[in-house]
Amino acid sequence: MVVKTVELAERAKEQLARMTGFKTVAIVGSYKDEEGWHITADMLEMARVPPSTDIIGTYVAVLDENGDLVRFDKKRSRLRGESYEEEER
Repeated sequence: MVVKTVELAERAKEQLARMTGFKTVAIVGSYKDEEGWHITADMLEMARVPPSTDIIGTYVAVLDENGDLVRFDKKRSRLRGESYEEEER
C-alpha cells in the first residue's frame, strides 16, 4: 500500500490529537528515513488571551509505511507569538 505524504500528515494529526488531547495547529515538517515517516506538528497545548500568548508544543510523530503511529516525542513548547529563531537563542 502506498500512502501519500498528505495522507500521512492527516493521519499524524489525528493520532497525535488522540494521544495528547491537543488540537493540531499546523504540520511544519516531514521526512522519511529507515525508522519511517517523521511528521512534525505544532499542537495547541493551552489557549490564552490574547492568542499570541497561547502555548504551542512541537511534536514529532513517527509513522510506519501504513500510516500507523509508531512513536511520538515532544520537542519543545513556546508562546505562539515567538518565532522559531527567538526560541533557538
